[in-house]
Amino acid sequence: MPTELSILDLAPIASGQTARESFDASVALARAAERSGHRRVWYAEHHNMASIASSATSVLIGHVAAHTDTIRLGAGGIMLPNHSPLVIAEQFGTLESLHPGRIDLGLGRAPGSDQNTMLALRRSPAAADSFPQDVLELQTYLSGKAVRGVRAVPRAEAAVPLYILGSSLFGARLAAQLGLPYSFASHFAPDALHQAVAVYRETFTPSEQLAEPYVIAGVNVFAATEHDDAVDQMTRAYRARTKAMLSMGRPGANFTDAEIDAFLASPNGRSLASMTQYTAAGTPEEVRAYLDDFAATAQADELILAHHAAAIDDRVRSVELTAGAMARV
Repeated sequence: MPTELSILDLAPIASGQTARESFDASVALARAAERSGHRRVWYAEHHNMASIASSATSVLIGHVAAHTDTIRLGAGGIMLPNHSPLVIAEQFGTLESLHPGRIDLGLGRAPGSDQNTMLALRRSPAAADSFPQDVLELQTYLSGKAVRGVRAVPRAEAAVPLYILGSSLFGARLAAQLGLPYSFASHFAPDALHQAVAVYRETFTPSEQLAEPYVIAGVNVFAATEHDDAVDQMTRAYRARTKAMLSMGRPGANFTDAEIDAFLASPNGRSLASMTQYTAAGTPEEVRAYLDDFAATAQADELILAHHAAAIDDRVRSVELTAGAMARV
């Protein structure tokens, strides 16, 4: 069983909900995680997605940090090619200065959106090619050293720990080479999980930040006191996810539940459905059994759980039930 449980909060904006309501829900979820002994809560950078409110990731981290006391908060992740390493060093140096000992910085190289949004972000399609160099430049700024005579101000007294996020062997090899923790996005990109973790562990080189390899693996969770309730929450959440994906770039598109179910049963739909292969849904005991087995087979030191129930009360309850079950001896 992993020694640590964490949460990935996608800051969802449900149909008919405002972004402010989503932020309030993120605070409630983080407080529940803090009460129940979770290690950290991370937020992901996404753009041009009407159903996700975490585009200004560092701002959301600061907001939740101001409304919690002890839990670690961070990016899972910042898509570094979208940004200057200097700007990210300044943002996270500020966060760590305001909330010492509580800030993480997970880094990814994907755009976090579509081609047109990449252009709106002033991002070149080739920007991902410089990701390893950008990570090193960011490390230099965060350490307080200058790059070409430029320093990141403010610099926090304590180091901001870095994590490499990925869903392929590229991220695994880079994390191992730099001696950084590796977080695999198995909650939506499951295919290369076991191979990537094996490569990371086999090629890991110790660093100043980390002496031994450390793996975080993502998994989706729907925990409820009744099995059927958890499965119903999962069905409704994954239907809504599919509708959002099919509606991207198609304003006004509307699909019935029957149409969504038929699509998910089709060859194209099965490919989409397989993205959530790693999902625990059921009673607390059923969720614990699934997570224990997943952690063992994935060789994960920590699990980062995405609780997807549509209603915030159900997400909070899922967090609490899961933590209680995993804490039992």
